[in-house]
Parts: sequence; C-alpha cells; structure tokens
Amino acid sequence: MAPLLEALLVPWTFVLLCVVFVCLTFFTSGKTGQEKEPPAPTRLPLLGNLLQLDLNRPYEGLCEASQFLSKKHGPVFTVHFGPKKVVVLAGYKTVKEALVNYAEEFGDRDIIPIFHDFNKGHGILFSNGETWKQMRRFALSTLRDFGMGRKVIEEKIQEETQYLVEVFQQLSGAAFDTAQPVNYAVSNIISTIVCGQRFDYANPEFKVRVVRANEIVAITGYASIQIYNIFPWLRPFLWSWKLLMKKVNDDFDEIRQHVRGLEDTQNPQECRGFIDSFLSRKRSAEAVGLKNSLFHEDNLVHCVSNLFAAGTDTTGTTLRWGLLFMAKYPLIQDRVQGEIDRVIGGRLPAAEDRKSLPYTDAVIHETQRLANIVPMSIPHTTSCDVHFQGYLIKKGTSVIPLLTSVLRDEAEWERPHSFYPEHFLDDKGQFVKRDAFLPFSAGRRACLGEGLARMELFLFFTTLLQRFHFTPPAGVSEDELDLTPAVGFTLTPSPHKLCAVVRS
Repeated sequence: MAPLLEALLVPWTFVLLCVVFVCLTFFTSGKTGQEKEPPAPTRLPLLGNLLQLDLNRPYEGLCEASQFLSKKHGPVFTVHFGPKKVVVLAGYKTVKEALVNYAEEFGDRDIIPIFHDFNKGHGILFSNGETWKQMRRFALSTLRDFGMGRKVIEEKIQEETQYLVEVFQQLSGAAFDTAQPVNYAVSNIISTIVCGQRFDYANPEFKVRVVRANEIVAITGYASIQIYNIFPWLRPFLWSWKLLMKKVNDDFDEIRQHVRGLEDTQNPQECRGFIDSFLSRKRSAEAVGLKNSLFHEDNLVHCVSNLFAAGTDTTGTTLRWGLLFMAKYPLIQDRVQGEIDRVIGGRLPAAEDRKSLPYTDAVIHETQRLANIVPMSIPHTTSCDVHFQGYLIKKGTSVIPLLTSVLRDEAEWERPHSFYPEHFLDDKGQFVKRDAFLPFSAGRRACLGEGLARMELFLFFTTLLQRFHFTPPAGVSEDELDLTPAVGFTLTPSPHKLCAVVRS
C-alpha cells in the first residue's frame, strides 16, 4: 500500500499548495535585478516548470527547451524545479567553455538533498572544498599506483574477460539478461583495485552487493526522488526514499565490515589496494596527532562506495548498450568481427590493439555517445558570481551541463540521433577524435576513472565480439529490440535478453 499512498499523496499535495501559493506568486519571465540573468520560460507558482518536464526523463524536456529558447536567447537559460532556480548549459561549445575555461567558477558540486543523505559531505562524488580536493587527489594517485592505464591492470581485465566468456559459453546460446554477468565482471575490476581481490560470480555476498548497487542507481532516478530533491519536507511520506536509504545504509554497513576485516589482516609491508592505502594514511595522521585529518572512517567508507558505484554502473551499463547495439545492427557487428578476426585472430585482445582496430574503436565511441548514460551530468553549482555569455549567474546557483545536448549536438554530429560509427572515422577509415565527445564530462569534475573505463570497455567489448555473435532471442527481430532507456540515475537499457552464440 505504501507506494500507492505515495503516488496519491504527492499530486494532491501539489494541488493544495498551488491553491495556497497562487495568491502570493505571479507568473514571471525570470528577469531580476539590474544585471541580466539567463532567460527562463514562464513558470507556475511553486511548481516552476515541473509540468513541462517528465521527471522520469527530465533531460528530454531540457533538450526541447534548449532548442526552443536558443533561437531567441542562446544556449544558456534558466528553468525552475519547483522554487529552485537551475541554469542549464546546452550544446558543445557552451558546456566546454563553462567546464574548461571557467573551471573554477563552475567547479563545485550541487549537493541536492538525496546527495547529502547519501554522503553528508564525505567522499568524492558529492563533496566540495578541502574534502573533495584531498579525497579526489588521493583516489587518483592511488588508482594510478594500482595500475590504472598500465599493463598491470590490463592483465587483470584480460583475466576477468575470460571468466565472463566462461559464463556466456555455459549458456549455450540460450537467451539471457546481460545485466548481472556483465556487472559482476566490471565490479570485479574495481574490487581488485579497492580491496585487492576479485570475487567469484557465485559468491552470495558479492551478488547481493552488485544487485543492490544497481537498485540504488535505479531508485535514485525515480520521479518521487526527484520530487523529494525539490520539496525535501515530503521525505516522511515517501516510501521510495525509505527504501533507497535502507539499501544505501546496508551498503555502508557492509563496506565498514569489509574495511575492518582488511584492517585486521593488513601487513604493513604489503599494500593490497585502495583501502590499505587509506588506512595507512589514517594511521600516519593519528600517529602524529594530526587534528581534523580528513583521512577518517567516514571518508573511507564513502570513497569506497563512490568508487564501486562509479566504477561498476557506468562501465557495465555502457558495455550492455554495446552488446544491445550489436544485436540491433547485425551488419555493424559483422564488420567489427571481421576487423577483429583480421587483426587479432584467436589470441587474447590487448590494449595496444586499439590503434589497429579503428572501426571497432569507432563503434565503442559511438556506443558511448548514443547511449548517453549520464544525460544531465551530475549537477554543478557556481562557486562565485560569474559573468558568462552576457549573463550574470549568481554564486550558489545550480547548474546543469546538459551532456545530452553535447553528445547529440546537431552542429557537431552528422546523424546525432542514429547509431553511426562513421562519426569517428575519416575518409580513409581511420579513427578520428571528436572534440564534442564528452561522455566523461570535462573540467575539474571530469570522471577520475576515465582511463580505466576506456581500457575496460575496449578489452571486454573486443573479447566478447571475438568469441560470440549476439542476436535477439528466437522469434524476436532486430527491429523489435527496444532502445528506450530504463528510468534511473543513469540511462540503462530497458530489460531485455540476448543470445550469445559461440563463433566457429
């Protein structure tokens, strides 16, 4: 009954509040003060522009708004999520200018209510100030120490690809959901770096943790959670918030238990992973009596949670989109496999093969572009008043760099809404970089694991395409494969099944 009551309560609450506030608030175009702020469409009292957006897919409404408003005002505009003012940056040139040329001004994270509930200012993803600086710097250096972008992690990924291949082979061509095995494999890579070990796919605790992480990402994208971010006082009435926080707290409890296990078995002469490195820094700070050190348990737990979430969901989701696209477009799949056969043959794919597989590399990049898994990025906030493209954006304003509008910018991409690997190929069939390819965002808040994600995607994708041909289930045509993303914080494929047929 709780979800039903929640669904009934929220709309009627809005209606009641609109009646109360309509007498106090007038329709406005969003112009304030002496200096010009970014233009805004007309908004309703209290609700702002919410009725113009599908809260399950707000990025679609923002893209439509950007196309409409840019003709008159340009690619910087304001929308109101309820009473909250949000500035949207649309298009490649505008997003890059803000995140790169004005990196400091647009570099803070907007800690919306659910992000605060998750991390309370700790960790990497949802923190600011000195906490963010020290935790990001430490995480980046530690990831590099444990092989990010180097041969040592390449070998770990190659090893993991073989475990995933075994799982696919055991299915003997039967239709299956790609989500769990792919996420298990990708999660094991970050597990190796963070904990110093991988887990068997049948390990019950590991399975629960990976599934729970996927559920947290999905629930965070629910419309009811978006409403909570706008009207936090609704929290006591939201069943979805209670469910989400239970899963998040279960995750934290498990991480704490794992940290204590590693701490009890730690050898000062051997560093197994990120957790060991953090614990060493923590003890060093305690040994010298350093007060207010940021190397404490809360930051450790939240950093580990952030690394697992970011290191599993985004890469696993992108890889699943890649396999779905191959089943959807068999001629492209055939061309990828032909290139792999010519260049690699039967040996294990390696990172250095990328430069000899331009079409395969283009397909992976096009998968990232069209999958568009973080369409609105993670919201930023301005660290000071900033004059940008003729507008004043005040300090503390929430800012959305609309990555969808970058990855599907009609001024940058020949076929922005189609799967077209030629976006990344020149006339001679050689791979070309594209400036507007920003799936990892840009600037100070760009994904710190980009190098690791790129290597994982390449090695997993080429190995799976080398060994298997992916098709829809029997009785389902390629045209029937649905490319509509599921609702969630990231855009995952809708539930589906594929067949992995061993290639002869």
